Amino acid sequence: MRVTRGDRKGTEGKVTRVDQKSYRLFIEGITREKVDGTTTLIPIHPSKVIITSLDLDDKWRKTSLKAEPIAKKLEKPKEKQEKKKREPPKKMRKKKKPRASTTKRTKKVKTEKNEGPESG
Repeated sequence: MRVTRGDRKGTEGKVTRVDQKSYRLFIEGITREKVDGTTTLIPIHPSKVIITSLDLDDKWRKTSLKAEPIAKKLEKPKEKQEKKKREPPKKMRKKKKPRASTTKRTKKVKTEKNEGPESG
């Protein structure tokens, strides 16, 4: 592994530990000395690292690299679905009820006003 960012840029080493909870790598040779004198490994984010060489000693590692990527397996069914895929129905807006015209109300109010002073 080669570190590409930060204070330790350009240093190389093997991965000694992977912390899956905090998503960090610990690389051999990248250490910090504490106040009490002990040395500790510095956690490094995987996006700041380049893989320079792979250890292919295991049979399992070789076969896992030769296996077809999962992404390609998932794409094949999607192509079939796209042919059959229909457009979703458009959402219909609710039609608003027409308002009662205000002219009828105003006529009623005017007639009531006109009747009121005449009767009194």
